Amino acid sequence: MGSDMTLDEKYMKQALKQAERAFDHGEVPIGCVIVENATGRIIGRGYNRRNSDKCTMSHAEITAIKKASKYIGDWRLEGCTIYITLEPCPMCAGAIVQARLDRCVYAAASDKSGCAGTLLNLLNVEAFNHQVATDKGILEEESQALIRKFFKRLRKNPDEDQPVSSFSSSVNASAAEP
Repeated sequence: MGSDMTLDEKYMKQALKQAERAFDHGEVPIGCVIVENATGRIIGRGYNRRNSDKCTMSHAEITAIKKASKYIGDWRLEGCTIYITLEPCPMCAGAIVQARLDRCVYAAASDKSGCAGTLLNLLNVEAFNHQVATDKGILEEESQALIRKFFKRLRKNPDEDQPVSSFSSSVNASAAEP
């Protein structure tokens, strides 16, 4: 791609790096970055950590929103764009709207929980006090390839969806349960 790379591709590549971190930790490879539009600076990064944190809310988007809000010093992220490797779920789409992000760019659609247009579109509900501009399909093939690689590996070794350290501790914990 080189010099022909668009800004959306540049930032989605950074989100893909976050997704690779999730993959390396045995998590479903979803990554996210938030960019301050005026400066082009990445002000929040996140990757999926649900298994590592043992927390339903440890999605890439939630982590990135928390970091960006801390950086800005406000919960409102107006003037910012969120880049995500997979279409946001209902929880994350709601958080994106509540954070007042200007724009959401995602790589791959999610036919399981996509709420930026695939199953529902929570980012553009007219009754809400804020709507989020949406673009999709940026580096879609790269994102889908990483997700396919993860699930192919998972089918070969069903226990690999957890990091090695948490897998061994969960085996010991479940052995002690009645």
